[in-house]
Amino acid sequence: MPDPQPVRSAFHTVEEGWIDHNGHMNMGYYTVLFDHCADDVFAGIGFGPDYVAARGLTTYAAEFHIRYLREVKLGDRLFSKFYMLDHDPKRFHYFQELYHEEGWISATGEGLTLHVDLSGPRVVPMPDDIAARVAAMARAHASLPRPEGVGSRIGIRRRQA
Repeated sequence: MPDPQPVRSAFHTVEEGWIDHNGHMNMGYYTVLFDHCADDVFAGIGFGPDYVAARGLTTYAAEFHIRYLREVKLGDRLFSKFYMLDHDPKRFHYFQELYHEEGWISATGEGLTLHVDLSGPRVVPMPDDIAARVAAMARAHASLPRPEGVGSRIGIRRRQA
C-alpha cells in the first residue's frame, strides 16, 4: 500500500517570464506550476508521455481552483504536496498545497481530472492497473487529515455587526 502521506513533487523554480508588473508571479503561472508539480505525481501513477504513446490514453483537466495565499517571486523554489481525495472509474479529485522551499504555503489547488481515450477523444474508464494505483493512493490518503481549503467557495465574507 502507498505511503499514507501526501505525494511530494520535485522542486520547481519561478521563471523570469512568469513575473508580472507587480514583481511577483502572475496568477496564470500558478496553474503552470501546479501542473508541473502534478506531472511529477501523475508519472508515478502511470500517466505521462509513455502512457500516451503506448496506450493512446491520457488525462484532461475538467476543473481547477486556486487559492492564492502568499506571493512568490523570481527564482523562488517550490514543490507541491498532492492528496488524492476521491475517484471513480473515469475521474479523480485531488488537492495540492504549493510550498516555498522555506516551508510556508504559497497557494492551494484543487482539481478534477478526466481519463481520456485520444482516439475520440472521449472520457473512458482507466485500465485496471492504473485504476488500482489511483485507488491505492486514495485509500492511503483517506487516513490523512483533510487539507485546509478543500471545497472552498469563492465569495465575500460579511462580518456580523
